[in-house]
Amino acid sequence: MSSVQGGQQVGIILVTSLATFISGFILGVWSINGYIISPAVREERRRFHGDPVESEESDIDEDDTTLDHAPSWSNGIQADQKQGLRASAPASAAEPKVLGQPNEECKLVLVVRTDLGMTKGKIAAQCSHATLACYKALARHPPKSQEASILSRWERLGQAKIAVQIKSEEEMLELRRKARNAGLTAEVIHDAGRTQIEAGSMTVLGVGPAPKSAVDQITSHLKLL
Repeated sequence: MSSVQGGQQVGIILVTSLATFISGFILGVWSINGYIISPAVREERRRFHGDPVESEESDIDEDDTTLDHAPSWSNGIQADQKQGLRASAPASAAEPKVLGQPNEECKLVLVVRTDLGMTKGKIAAQCSHATLACYKALARHPPKSQEASILSRWERLGQAKIAVQIKSEEEMLELRRKARNAGLTAEVIHDAGRTQIEAGSMTVLGVGPAPKSAVDQITSHLKLL
C-alpha cells in the first residue's frame, strides 16, 4: 500500500507542477499583450505611448518641408536655390543648344568699352581678366559636355581672340543678354576702381570661346578695336 500511495503523491506533484507552469506561461503572455493590466496603468500607457504630446516642432508648416535653418543636399535643387547655394538653372538647361558644326573653329571675342577712356595697358589688363573669366566658366562643365568639347577645340586650334569696341554700358548688357540667350558663354568684367576709372565699371565683355558662326551672330556688326 505504501508504494501505491507514494506513486500517487508523485503523480499529484507532477500534475500540480505542470498545471502551475502552464498557468504561469498563459498569465505571462496575457500580461505582455496587455490583457492583465489595471485600469490606471492602461490609461498611463495610452497617454504616453498611444497618444503622444506634440513636440514644439509641430508648428512647422506642413506644406513646406524645406528647412530654413541649414542647407541640406537631400532637399534637392529647389532647397539649395532657396538657401542661395545654387543659381537658378536656365530654361534651356534640360535641352542645351547645339553650337556650330562639330569641327568648326572656335574663337573668343573681347568687347571693350571705349567710352571709359582706358589706356592701352588698362584695356590689355581688362581683356586678360575677361579671357580668364570665360575660360573658367567653360572649364567648370563636365569633361564630356559640349562646353568642355568647345574649350578643348579652342585650345587645340590656336585660341583665337578678337577685340572689338562698343561705346556704352547699355550696349554691353544687351550683347551679354543676346549671347546667353543663344547658349554662349558671356562674362562681364567689373573694374575694382584702383586706377583710372570708377569702381564697378563694366569694362570688357567676353563672348565665347564658341564656334565662329555662333559668335558672329552676336558680335559681327561691331568694329575692331
